[in-house]
Amino acid sequence: MSPKNGRVTRITMFKVPDEENQKKFVEAYNTLAKDQQRAGKPYILSVQAAAINNDPRSKGYTVVAETEFANHDDMKYYDTECPAHLVLKKASRGLGATEPPLTVYY
Repeated sequence: MSPKNGRVTRITMFKVPDEENQKKFVEAYNTLAKDQQRAGKPYILSVQAAAINNDPRSKGYTVVAETEFANHDDMKYYDTECPAHLVLKKASRGLGATEPPLTVYY
């Protein structure tokens, strides 16, 4: 359930075994944070990404990203239309993810 303010927090995790590619994934998210716009203005409230600490509880996930949106409509735009997100998806295809990402939001 979303907080009363309507914000949506999205967590996405990736299984990328190679440490260099993990760094590239994080860099791609940093680029997304700088380039994202909707109607000529930044619309993502917060973007953070990092390589995960090596821990058996991580179940093989190595990179995590947290993205915060003002509302569900902005998250839908991100998924379907955002040019910066499309660039991120394209860049990430060659970085050795072993399966599709796990994404949850609240």
